[in-house]
Amino acid sequence: MEYIKTHIWTLLVAINYALAIALIVFILFKQLNPSKTISYILVLMVFPFLGLIVYVLFGQDYRKTKIFDRKNILDQQIVKELLDKLKLKKSQEDQVEEILQEKSKLFKLIYNGEKSKLTTYNHVRVLINAEEKFEVLFSDLKKAKHHIHLEYYIFNDDVIGTKLIDLLCKKAQEGVEVRFVYDDVGSKISSKNKRRLTEAGVLHFPFMPVLFSGLTGKMNYRDHRKIIVIDGEIGYLGGINIADHYINSGKTDYWRDTHIRIDGEAVKPLQILFFTTWDFVQDGGIKLSASYFPEYRPNNRSGVQIISSGPDTDWPNIMEAIFAAITAARSFIYITTPYFIPNDEILAALQIAARSGVEVKLLIPYTSDSWISGSATNSYLQVMLEAGVEVYRYKRGFIHAKTMVLDDEVCSVGTANMDYRSFEINFEVNAFIYDKEISKQLRMQFLADLEDAEVLSLDTWEKRPLGRKLIESLSKLLAPLL
Repeated sequence: MEYIKTHIWTLLVAINYALAIALIVFILFKQLNPSKTISYILVLMVFPFLGLIVYVLFGQDYRKTKIFDRKNILDQQIVKELLDKLKLKKSQEDQVEEILQEKSKLFKLIYNGEKSKLTTYNHVRVLINAEEKFEVLFSDLKKAKHHIHLEYYIFNDDVIGTKLIDLLCKKAQEGVEVRFVYDDVGSKISSKNKRRLTEAGVLHFPFMPVLFSGLTGKMNYRDHRKIIVIDGEIGYLGGINIADHYINSGKTDYWRDTHIRIDGEAVKPLQILFFTTWDFVQDGGIKLSASYFPEYRPNNRSGVQIISSGPDTDWPNIMEAIFAAITAARSFIYITTPYFIPNDEILAALQIAARSGVEVKLLIPYTSDSWISGSATNSYLQVMLEAGVEVYRYKRGFIHAKTMVLDDEVCSVGTANMDYRSFEINFEVNAFIYDKEISKQLRMQFLADLEDAEVLSLDTWEKRPLGRKLIESLSKLLAPLL
């Protein structure tokens, strides 16, 4: 015992590295992609004890272990019948292929890979910034008759959050079913407001609750989605969370973001997605009825596919859809993302597209809200510039929109950033929209945003200080873990 007390730290370090070496052997047998393998080995060997914690939090493949199971919802008869009704007939598939031509492989990838049906009767409205979103949203919520479903990464009970809580309580007391899922790390809701929700009849659950949310940061699998479904007819999704700092009131820095409002058939798969989360947080047992999936078809004919990815899906669906979209582009690709930490597949696809003559423009923040994510993003910019990608950095404020538009034919709006975390770890949702008018609208907004951005030149970027380059290179090594 005396020997152990004297050499306790030596013994602990020895145990740490014995476990680290065992994990490294295990990781090598898992045949992860090389960049992720190197990142894990680096962390395990360079950071004693911390490396083991990082691996426990990041290294588990929840997609394979099926901790998050969608089976209870997808196997219900009402959902099976609904998905069968949304399935395109052969003649409709042929018509879609004729319209989309080279882009048809994109909708087929999503369609086949995740049971995400291509819905055609939809009206899509693009909402620019939080002030426009909240004005339209509150109007819709006040008209709700049957149910309101919310699923949010960040929900703060500040001014706008409390206003929304007031309305949810009011609707619940009127007899409207209100279900609310909030991420326990991202959200800040007081015990007082949680009691108010409960007393008013609002059913609410935290997603994967933690003891010390302020200390966990991003080190868990989080629900990064922003979903609202109203009466099974209206749906919202995009980048805008519920918090005051998203609203451009003049009191905070300018925040540029994009959301969409959908009414039509695409709300049904969005509703199914919400219920898979609800089934998980309230520990199963829910039985669905047709009242959550009313027959509703607007006159508009916008094609929309709701695509989700996360530990509950068999494949990284959003990443694969983005990859397919990039490779299908023939004229231009315009991407807006607050975090650009691409995996090898997306990086290669963008480089090949640019070198093949496709106009590729990338818009990112001038200053990131996370120094390590910003440094990791910067580490990829030189290879982008060398391949001919035009890189712009937004200077008016912080740009948080997650959008992509290509060839004025297809566009995407959602919650997924262009980074490892969105592709592999978090629960995300994007809408892929096959509509020329919506695509043109997003293209015009992208070009308007460029007026508030600076364009990077390769010559200037290469001359940045050596110290910055070193920090960026180190951050890049950790990119798969960010």
